[in-house]
Amino acid sequence: MKTLYQDLPAVEIAGRKLVGRVLFALLILVSALVGATAGLLFVYSTDLPQVEELEHYRPSSITELYDDHGQIIGSFALQRRVVATYDDYPQVLRDALISIEDKNFYRHWGINIWRIAGAAYRDLESGGKAQGASTLTMQLARNLFLSPDRSFHRKIQETLLAIQIERRFTKPQIFTLYANQIFLGHGVYGFEAASEFYFSKPAKKLTLDEAALLAGLPKAPGYYSPINHLDRAIKRRNLVLNAMLEDGKITAQQATEAKSQAVRLNLQHDPDSLAPYFVEEIRRYLENKYGSDQVHEGGLRVYTSLDIGLQNAANQAVLDGLAAYERRHGWKGHPQNVVALGIAPDKYQHPDWDYEPDIKGYVHALVTAISPRSAAITFGRYTATLSQSDADWTHKKIQDILSIGDIIYVKVLALAPDGKARVGLEQDSGAQGALVAIDNATGEIKAMVGGRDFNNSKFNRATQALRQVGSSFKPYLYTAAIDQGATPDDTTLDAPVTFQTASGPYSPHNYDGKFEGIITLRRALAQSRNIPALKLADRIGITSNIPAYLPVAVGAAEITLFEQTSAFSVFPNDGVRISPRSITKVTDYEGRVLEEDFPDVKDVISARTARIMTSMLREVVLHGTAIAASGMKYPLAGKTGTTNDFTDAWFIGFSPSMTCGVWVGFDEKKSLGNKESGSRAALPIWMEFMKIALAGRDPGEFQSPPNSPPSTVAQKLDTPDVAPGDGETH
Repeated sequence: MKTLYQDLPAVEIAGRKLVGRVLFALLILVSALVGATAGLLFVYSTDLPQVEELEHYRPSSITELYDDHGQIIGSFALQRRVVATYDDYPQVLRDALISIEDKNFYRHWGINIWRIAGAAYRDLESGGKAQGASTLTMQLARNLFLSPDRSFHRKIQETLLAIQIERRFTKPQIFTLYANQIFLGHGVYGFEAASEFYFSKPAKKLTLDEAALLAGLPKAPGYYSPINHLDRAIKRRNLVLNAMLEDGKITAQQATEAKSQAVRLNLQHDPDSLAPYFVEEIRRYLENKYGSDQVHEGGLRVYTSLDIGLQNAANQAVLDGLAAYERRHGWKGHPQNVVALGIAPDKYQHPDWDYEPDIKGYVHALVTAISPRSAAITFGRYTATLSQSDADWTHKKIQDILSIGDIIYVKVLALAPDGKARVGLEQDSGAQGALVAIDNATGEIKAMVGGRDFNNSKFNRATQALRQVGSSFKPYLYTAAIDQGATPDDTTLDAPVTFQTASGPYSPHNYDGKFEGIITLRRALAQSRNIPALKLADRIGITSNIPAYLPVAVGAAEITLFEQTSAFSVFPNDGVRISPRSITKVTDYEGRVLEEDFPDVKDVISARTARIMTSMLREVVLHGTAIAASGMKYPLAGKTGTTNDFTDAWFIGFSPSMTCGVWVGFDEKKSLGNKESGSRAALPIWMEFMKIALAGRDPGEFQSPPNSPPSTVAQKLDTPDVAPGDGETH
């Protein structure tokens, strides 16, 4: 029998045997490679996250706070994100993103072999690590499940996850997950949040050039930031437009028109900057009750009592009032200088510049150039020029008070689209102000200002600062006397008196150093006379937990502005105290109600006493220390307060519908300056706020007090008695 190769030439037989051996060797090599690859894939896949989790995935969501009309006033978030649906993203944005990031997104199965091969070749050529070539699906896998390090191990895992994601989800689902997850700079995640941040509008309303600008950000959000690096952002935008043109998504004319468009940023105003002290109070409460994770990632909906319009009025009134105070006391000088701190002016960034400034708002600005009669300044993306006339109130030459690198305080008067601004020179010497406004009928806090600048100091002077209240304490004293049967027309003697105390004689005085003789209690309160108040306190005694010594009657007690304002709301409420509240309802991400607050109502004094006190405090406005407010065409009442050495200035006042308190002072309890009384420093702020708060609304009317027979309480006030302490001025 012949063998297989018997009839073949020897050379051909040898050749076929060699081919067989080569093929066998190749089979062994391929088997080894397949086995090694399978082994590697097994190793890399053993600790992979379960893609099934994405079916129930909900990205970290913002907890949003709403005012009483449903407008957003603040938020809490680890990642500032607005979750949107596929249809919320317009076609122009989808086309722009896919053209620049992943042209074959709708055709590939999670990875792009040719892009990976090209990237691998470039990596081998340059000696770098695995990078580039990522599809949108691979980027999603990396962002959701993996670390950002560029390693071969991570790239393999990223590829495996991308394949799994593609097998389980549709392309629109994958695109939506990616578009909601990706970081786009300045603390913003997702294209919906980015559209609102950069352009102050939803993604659905993006134009072609705006969509291209946003689509260019995922590659390097910081490097291509249109806020910090506009030139780079424009180049990147134009690259996106070119990619869209190549893919046939837009015409050449559309591309040309879009490239010619100037970048028109309309940065979103920081909602937290509207009422930062109020929002911070809410945050502390929520974290204490629900925990930090739930508050910052759970997407709660918090409905508050605040009124945006009233809060804006409060902010403006306090800042303008402090600016007026600063101008009264002249230029103090010595602004902080970044050059002296070793910081290059072109590298300096102030926290005020992170968001769009408000017209009539106050910001810190950097001096970039000085000439004999002007100074060039910048704040954020805006520039302005200060002329000598802007500094006339300082009575100094502008070149003598400012230097390059100075951080100065200015009021924004106008803003132009081209980045030009008009400002006025102001000053921040450290004087602080606070304001609280409460709705009388509901106890809801409608406005709260805790200080001049939350970025500089988060200490809330409305709720946390215990300050001597001056004569704004006197209404409590008169309330006690009225409760014991006194009437506003009872008389007392305003004359020199000495009280014998355990520490020696105590001879109080009035604010003006004068004495009026026999006067009624109504006039004594309206004119804030100290001696009648001390005599009254001496007679009726002090029965609360406030220290039982006589100067308390003229304001030596330390109370917060919040407590003072809440207490005064009892007078227009006919003796009923409604506990102040800032939250009306809290719901979870699904809309389930977690808590709902209702007014807590208590009777604290009689309606008779409340109405009599209201009429007496009305006299303070009509003929007393708050007479500056008498020109306002509303029924108003209240009380000024000034402490010794003018360290604290107060005015607590109310209309039939709202009670508002204002405090002005320094944190370190130093003097505001001579004659800076409650009527001069605090009352103007209160008036400016109340003009806005009451405009266009029915002001209501105070209830008339009942007629009462004369009493004998005030007639006993002329006998001095023992009481320790020191007095207060006004």
